[in-house]
Amino acid sequence: MGLAFAKYHGLGNDFILLDNRDRAEPILSPEQAVQLCDRHFGIGADGVIFVLPGEQGADYTMRIFNSDGSEPEMCGNGIRCFAKYLAALEGLENTEKTYKVHTLAGFIIPTIQADSQVTVDMGQPILAAERIPTTLGTAGETALARSLTAADQDWTVTTVSMGNPHCVTFVEDVSAIDLPVIGPQIECHPAFPQKTNVEFVEVVRRDYLRMRVWERGAGITLACGTGACATLVAAVLNGHSDRVATVELPGGPLQITWDAVSDRILMTGPAEAVFNGVWRGW
Repeated sequence: MGLAFAKYHGLGNDFILLDNRDRAEPILSPEQAVQLCDRHFGIGADGVIFVLPGEQGADYTMRIFNSDGSEPEMCGNGIRCFAKYLAALEGLENTEKTYKVHTLAGFIIPTIQADSQVTVDMGQPILAAERIPTTLGTAGETALARSLTAADQDWTVTTVSMGNPHCVTFVEDVSAIDLPVIGPQIECHPAFPQKTNVEFVEVVRRDYLRMRVWERGAGITLACGTGACATLVAAVLNGHSDRVATVELPGGPLQITWDAVSDRILMTGPAEAVFNGVWRGW
């Protein structure tokens, strides 16, 4: 007996997808997910995503374990992969399709487009400091352009939640940031009681932002969908960007729109199948 899986990636942010529709809880433990994500002794991935039965009127439920075994509320690149995997499970590849997905961050709605890109209604950004959560602002306050000391440097940061916490810093040259050193120090900073994702952003134009990310629970990744959404929100709030922009990540671009009327964020980008397999390591 083995564990059937599919491997997908969204701009190089890669995931192991498991068909978990026959039960309400993940079929693997966080420790087993860590083993699968190991790039030398496992399959290799930034996380393991489970397709579970829908809850509260959703078509399906998405759960994810990061490569360190932690469980994030949501994953932007992951949910695009999730939608493509659902279409494959249903035999609906190359078909326009919308799903209502229940996550720990609430309902998320991905739509597979005719050109195979996936547009995701990511919902409304959360700006109140206590809901992110962060101690950089008081209750109900937006933690905008706040001072934070990490790695013996002072940073000006803006915090945003897309159902998961983000700390966004604007810099002159994003390639000059020592992300392996600075990223984990901000991720685990006392100002973030549930830790945080960390984004460094270079403003190229008002409609073009360049971003690098240290993901909570996964470290450096090639892309972060929720991070790209949080980056656009922070850029608009700080006067750096229009409400529609391309966010360029190491793995490629995402198109992000923050609608002024609905206050909702739309993210559009690719998700690609890599291979299917059977894990026989247990």
